[in-house]
Amino acid sequence: MNRNKSQSCSSREEGWKRGWNAQNPLCFSQGSFQETYWDTIEGVYFAGDAATMDSDGYTRIQGRVDDVIKVSGHRLGSMEIESSLVSHPAVAEAAAIGKPDEVKGERIKVFVILKNGVEPSDGLAKELKQYVRTVVGPLAMPDELEFVPSLPKTRSGKIMRRVIRAKELGEPIGDVSTLET
Repeated sequence: MNRNKSQSCSSREEGWKRGWNAQNPLCFSQGSFQETYWDTIEGVYFAGDAATMDSDGYTRIQGRVDDVIKVSGHRLGSMEIESSLVSHPAVAEAAAIGKPDEVKGERIKVFVILKNGVEPSDGLAKELKQYVRTVVGPLAMPDELEFVPSLPKTRSGKIMRRVIRAKELGEPIGDVSTLET
């Protein structure tokens, strides 16, 4: 989406510029909003999602750029790992986080909710780890897998990975006012 940098807002909004976002006029300051959303890719509004386009023109959405697990210098999107797990017939939902690792930078831990009627087992955990390795690649194979009955979500249904990560690492959870109860 292109923007018109020179279009001004009303005089009561002195010092602001008008941009274009989701087909609605938007006034924004020249500070961090400008740098984060407009200067990342010249002339394009950057929403924070990563995608690749193959030679046939198909787009593959990889997930949020701020939701990346860095394993041995390689950046893996948590969405790629989660999507591969959810494509397995036994898995209903999944969440992936990175945990600190002295050698690899981060190691991958996944939290998995199984479909009704599927029982957790060590064998299934090994199968799911191998499945991710086959679908995404060796670097994406989870180091740890935990079966859970539920995942923390916002009221709109988004998995709150920061809450999962904080609990796992014993850190403060922070604001959970949007957490589904």
